[in-house]
Amino acid sequence: DLKLGKKVNEGKTKEVYELPDMPGCVLMQSKDQITAGNAARKDRMEGKAAISNTTTSCVFQLLQEAGIKTAFVRKQSDTAFIAAHCEMIPIEWVCRRIATGSFLKRNPGVKEGYKFYPPKIEMFYKDDAANDPQWSEEQIIEAKFCFGGLSIGQTEVDIMSRSTQAIFEILEKAWQPQNCTLVDLKIEFGVNILTKEIVLADVIDNDSWRLWPSGDRSQQKDKQSYRDLKEVTPEALQMVKRNFEWVAERVELLLKTKSQGRVVVLMGSTSDLSHCEKIKKACAAFGIPCELRVTSAHKGPDETLRIKAEYEGDGIPTVFVAVAGRSNGLGPVMSGNTAYPVVNCPPLSADWGTQDVWSSLRLPSGLSCPTTLSPEGAAQFAAQIFGLNNHLVWAKLRSNMLNTWISLKQADKKLRECTL
Repeated sequence: DLKLGKKVNEGKTKEVYELPDMPGCVLMQSKDQITAGNAARKDRMEGKAAISNTTTSCVFQLLQEAGIKTAFVRKQSDTAFIAAHCEMIPIEWVCRRIATGSFLKRNPGVKEGYKFYPPKIEMFYKDDAANDPQWSEEQIIEAKFCFGGLSIGQTEVDIMSRSTQAIFEILEKAWQPQNCTLVDLKIEFGVNILTKEIVLADVIDNDSWRLWPSGDRSQQKDKQSYRDLKEVTPEALQMVKRNFEWVAERVELLLKTKSQGRVVVLMGSTSDLSHCEKIKKACAAFGIPCELRVTSAHKGPDETLRIKAEYEGDGIPTVFVAVAGRSNGLGPVMSGNTAYPVVNCPPLSADWGTQDVWSSLRLPSGLSCPTTLSPEGAAQFAAQIFGLNNHLVWAKLRSNMLNTWISLKQADKKLRECTL
């Protein structure tokens, strides 16, 4: 029951409205319309608005929970969602893992199915009259764009390029448990008018990518099935709609994972509790359950091994973190008696720090427990293990890499501007 303001923009498949009661936000309303070739082909598809809205809302929720900055706020209705008001940057960013479609036409000699490592980034200037020409980074910079008070220069282009690759890789990883190959992806960025920062904006729906179940193009479920129609008949349009519904049903599964995992922190005494709480907090940021236990491998080795057996017996993949200062027997004893990963994270004292750490580093042969002094580092080590089979954890790791890179890029820009 939102009060709608004036229409800000209207595209081929959506309308954008101001929200007077929510300053800085807009309503993105989808249409029951499908187009191809810059609307050279255009048809009404009953129910497409709801399908597109479901797809976009799930994808943006996945990316936002991973840590990607987006304009998405929340799903408002079956056919609309609320987003931060952005001034859109008129560049389509395309990321490709597999060569197909228009890429083959622009690059004769490249065979369909050629794989790009890393994925290939391309940019296209949004101009229907000119059929969205491909642009280079230099053209974007020389255009001297300014949106939402932000000038688009080398730093901003680099941020959008890096973000495009990270977003593609997160979604590619998310589709893999569905045995579905994300072939390529088209996205757009905008400048949030309130925060003045670049965010992923517009929509990501079944018009935005190519999806091949089992990596088989003949099973394609994306809009290409509509583009490939020689004649648009009611029966053909129903086939396309079934493909879109197939995607909308499965896209909700991207927000879930069947993979389980936990971290168990073993501390030598409660004097190390504050150190262990930092590990638990960092694990929570990755969505990993964490339990804290107290045991001493020196004073109670039988109890230490009993606790170990307790977590080995329920079938949940576990990473043990050994927190013991002075002479660390906890990590080595655990490593020598379990097939699960063990990492040392000793709390170093001011008096004996350099001497204490050697008991974690100098291990008997046959043991393999790495040592990290940072509680956050121990949690990240566990996340990297679980991320191999859990796309939600992997997405957070990938997003953290991107955000760290962006913060460094922006700090460098700010420093150079101050120096100049």
